[in-house]
This record gives sequence, C-alpha cells and structure tokens, in this order.
Amino acid sequence: MDSTREHYDRHLGPVYSWMAGGRESAMTRGAEELDVLGIVVGDGAEAIDLGAGFGMHAIPLAQRGFDVLAIDSCAALLAELRGQAGTLPIPVQTIHDDLRSFARHRPEKVDLVLCMGDTLTHLPDEASIAALVADLGRTIREGGRFVATLRDYSTALLDSQRFIPVRSDPARILTCFLEYADSHVTVHDILHTWDGSAWSLRVSAYQKLRIDPDRLEALLRENGFVVERATSPSGMLRFDARRA
Repeated sequence: MDSTREHYDRHLGPVYSWMAGGRESAMTRGAEELDVLGIVVGDGAEAIDLGAGFGMHAIPLAQRGFDVLAIDSCAALLAELRGQAGTLPIPVQTIHDDLRSFARHRPEKVDLVLCMGDTLTHLPDEASIAALVADLGRTIREGGRFVATLRDYSTALLDSQRFIPVRSDPARILTCFLEYADSHVTVHDILHTWDGSAWSLRVSAYQKLRIDPDRLEALLRENGFVVERATSPSGMLRFDARRA
C-alpha cells in the first residue's frame, strides 16, 4: 500500500484534473461552491487552501481578490496550478508540503482557510485532526472562516456498493474499491488506459481516515468556532466554521 503522497505522485496526480471532469469544468464548479458559501470578494484578504491540488478553489479565490497560499503534497498538481495561475494576473503562492504545516508557512492571522474535496481524511489519525483544528483556532482571526468538505465514511458500504465508478471516456476508466477497517478505509484506485490497441491496468491503494463528523464538529467548537454543518451538492458533508 502506498502512502497518500506516493499514491498521488505515482498514480492519481497525473489524471486528477481529468478525474474531476476536466480543468475548466472543475474551476467552474469551484467558483460555484464559493458563490454558495458567499465568498465573493476578497479585497486583499488572506486565504489558505489546504490540499489545493491543481487550483480548483485557489484560482477562483485569487480571481476574487484574495491573497492565496496553496498547499499540497503532490508536486505535479501544484505545477499544474502554477501553469494555470501564470496565465492570469492573480496572486497565488504554492507550497509543496503536508497540509499540517500550514501554520509554519503563514504564521500571521488569516481570514479564510479552505480544505475541500475530502482532503481532511488524508490525515493519519484523530490526533492529527485535533492538532490541525487547534492550529486553525490560533491562525484564523476573529470573524474569519474555515470551510471543509469530506465524505462520511462512518457507515461502511457493503458488497457491491464498495465499487464506485469515478469517470470514464474512450481512453480511460477509473473505478474505486473501498475496504473498511475500524479507523480507516483503504481506497483502491483502479485505472484502465487504452493506448489505441490494448488496455493497460494500473492499481494503487492508500488509506483515508474515517472521521467521526460529530467529533470534528466538537473539536471545532472547542477551539472557538461557531459551526454550521450541511450536505453539499456533491453529497459531501460541509463544515462552515466561523471564528468567534
């Protein structure tokens, strides 16, 4: 089994924007998610995007006037982000590092932190979640926000439900298979690729943390946040936490 970083570097990173529906479509969805959250005008406010990937939210944030720090552990995805941002007159600083390091890279108070797309589940254990939330409480200024989306793995899928078709086209088919353990779910990403004459198969697996949504909400409240919890249009849980 690969680590999360190895899984993205070797397997998922090169096809991630395709998996998300294509770069332009993903950027549109990212902007729409910001609209739903009422994140419209930045006016130079400072934002951090944890697990920024190829910039699905970081670039729309910068286009709205935020000063954005984009952190991700996958170098290929950050290179894709820089290539896109380089064509636009927008400020995005990229950091190749674990998302838990964000407070070290931006020690001053910030207005907004995003952690979208199931990124929180990449952390290894509940202690890491608690430490990250504590850092958020110290880093986000009063009135600022932390917004995260994640999949609810608290109830295990059974039998054929564990096979999840992600995306397919004439040249690629990506399917996930999930295996549940007490604290983690192992995600097998199964990628078939057509080279014009034959299909090839690549499989890689990594673990995601089964985060208890009630425990995450409690941690946020313990660290000074007022929390609203909802289900996003994508089916993920959304935590919208404001620093009191």
